[in-house]
Amino acid sequence: MMDLGRLRALNAVAVHGSVGGAAASLGFTPSAVSQQIAKLERETRTVLLERQGRGVVLTDAARELAATAQAVLGLVEQAEVRLEEQRGQAVGRLLVAAFATGARGLMPGVLADLRLRCPDLDVRLLESDPYLAAELVARGEVDLALVQDWPTVPLPVQAGLSRLDLGRDAVDLLLPADDSLAELAVVPVGRLCGQRWISVPPGNICHDWLVRTLREAGEEPDVRYQVGEFETQIALIAAGLGIGLVPRLGRGALPPGVVSRPVVPEPSRRVFAIWRTQASRRPAITEALAAMRERWAVLDG
Repeated sequence: MMDLGRLRALNAVAVHGSVGGAAASLGFTPSAVSQQIAKLERETRTVLLERQGRGVVLTDAARELAATAQAVLGLVEQAEVRLEEQRGQAVGRLLVAAFATGARGLMPGVLADLRLRCPDLDVRLLESDPYLAAELVARGEVDLALVQDWPTVPLPVQAGLSRLDLGRDAVDLLLPADDSLAELAVVPVGRLCGQRWISVPPGNICHDWLVRTLREAGEEPDVRYQVGEFETQIALIAAGLGIGLVPRLGRGALPPGVVSRPVVPEPSRRVFAIWRTQASRRPAITEALAAMRERWAVLDG
């Protein structure tokens, strides 16, 4: 009989496309995942992974087995949910994905609350872009995700998922203090044209919003520097290399030489949680959602 943990490892490699990505999602080391796959290969007498360059790819047999594993893991989850409902206690493992500034600005308090309120619940956190996080929830790779989108760039939420809207996170224009726009108390969107931009890379929901907003204003944005971390963006702004739109959630004190100005109309992103509807009655899910709602109310207040 095939070991469930090894099937979970194979499914994670199939979902994330690499041993390293699978390890991060499962909370293991890459070597531990590789060992699980090697044991599964011996059990099934089948080659499951093949080297390709510096990475690995699944064989045809592995893809078929991974599809079966996903179905099996779905049934196991349903059984776990029913058992947890009967006990009425938040137990087992809860894997939560969160976008970077949400992981920094909201999740520390949420995780601390859950640790006190649910001592038997093993909560794990995975930082993930909203696009990927939504896919991981739909596939059953994570249980709950804190995500964000923009009214003009909505995040696709698949059927079978539920959501809890937490609120809106305002976004400010950050710029060098000696920039001419810093003389304005409020910056109209139209004044954002003709600027050198510092932004997250393409494929990120924040980048998509910036590009769409400026294109609607009649300009193709000049994004000179593409960096994933907002803290790095702020450092580049402090060096006088450009300007950026940075959300308030998870943003610390600004360094000397960088100022913040509101934009009109005010850009803001929607922050919400998503999970599989079939797990809605699971105590771990309801406790985590309650903690998110309470911590958001503190931040919003």
